[in-house]
Amino acid sequence: MTQQDGREERLMADRRARPKAGLSRERVLDAALDLVDREGVAALTMRKLGAELGVEAMTLYHHVGNKGELLDALVGRVVRRAAMGLPPGGTASSSARGGRAAAADSGAGAYSGFGSGSDSGSDSGPGPGSDSVSGSRSSLGSGVGGGDWTGWARAFAVGLRGELLRHPGVLPLVATRPLSSADDLDLLEEWLAALTDAGLGLGRAMDVINALATFVIGHTLAEAGRTPGERTDAPDLDDATPDPKRFPLLAEVTATRAGLDFAARFDRTVDFILAGYRDLGEE
Repeated sequence: MTQQDGREERLMADRRARPKAGLSRERVLDAALDLVDREGVAALTMRKLGAELGVEAMTLYHHVGNKGELLDALVGRVVRRAAMGLPPGGTASSSARGGRAAAADSGAGAYSGFGSGSDSGSDSGPGPGSDSVSGSRSSLGSGVGGGDWTGWARAFAVGLRGELLRHPGVLPLVATRPLSSADDLDLLEEWLAALTDAGLGLGRAMDVINALATFVIGHTLAEAGRTPGERTDAPDLDDATPDPKRFPLLAEVTATRAGLDFAARFDRTVDFILAGYRDLGEE
């Protein structure tokens, strides 16, 4: 290769790595989410994502700083979509909320997300979806106020479940990566405001969000079954046929599907969680 050839190759590589007209952060995240939905998180590489968009991998770094930022952005994207249908919170001023926060229970702590490396986990609320995906209850309430925070809390759980079922490939990320960007933390601030405006103490509000988010994520992991990209030879207990002589109760469950209705179980458990916190009071 001549020196001239080398210069031309470097120039071509530089052009391919430049920002592409029409390419935006939104398009990058859309393509990444589509890829994860089809093939799973393990298949997501910057090179493969670039190929999906018709650009070199280096071009993507004009829109996301690194792969870790891309993964965090996918979590935030799904959470934000889930939150789109949440009833609005109250109108208490930020100074009033600040006063409550100063006197609130110290258990609220600093937000650290709902991944496995955090002390608390929070996530988002409902998005559009049918009852078969989002839970069979439809009485989500028209807003938050007058001390009625349970409608908002149920909408939060229902919307999160619905969006995670639409994007099961993102479940491993949501379970392990905390919300971290300022835009995502704005969401958490809004959720806490909705609950504290309804009369809950700040620590109790954080507890409710975390309890619902962690339940929904675990329940949805089980409900989704295999996530995209998981090996197809993994055992599936739904296909099991227990020996009725050795496992008579399990055989009956398999035959009748008793207790295997995910939507009904989801509704009941959310009821239990909300009733428990309601009985504890607002502090």
